[in-house]
Amino acid sequence: MNEEQVLCACSAYEEKYYFNPRYSSLPAQIQEELKIMAVSMTADVGGVFTMEFDEDGTLYLSTTAKENDFSYDEIGSHLKIKQYRTKYAELLENLETYYRLFFVEGVRAE
Repeated sequence: MNEEQVLCACSAYEEKYYFNPRYSSLPAQIQEELKIMAVSMTADVGGVFTMEFDEDGTLYLSTTAKENDFSYDEIGSHLKIKQYRTKYAELLENLETYYRLFFVEGVRAE
């Protein structure tokens, strides 16, 4: 995982939320929505939730858990990510566009 491409993450283990300062130009309202999504995910299913861009700007949502974490809901995490993809489709598409414009195209232009 390339830390520069991590948008945000949340850990149920440490009860911490991380927002990458590289993306601080995003409006505060969007940053707050991302925090709500991440904290809600880990509160519901446990583990660690991550939102991360790949090289071409596609945004991936994923969860992981520690080995032998029997409270982690793997099936629930897949269902919740699917729900997020539907409920927040416009936000997620806009985040991908933002990343492509400011980080992918910016790199190619240099």
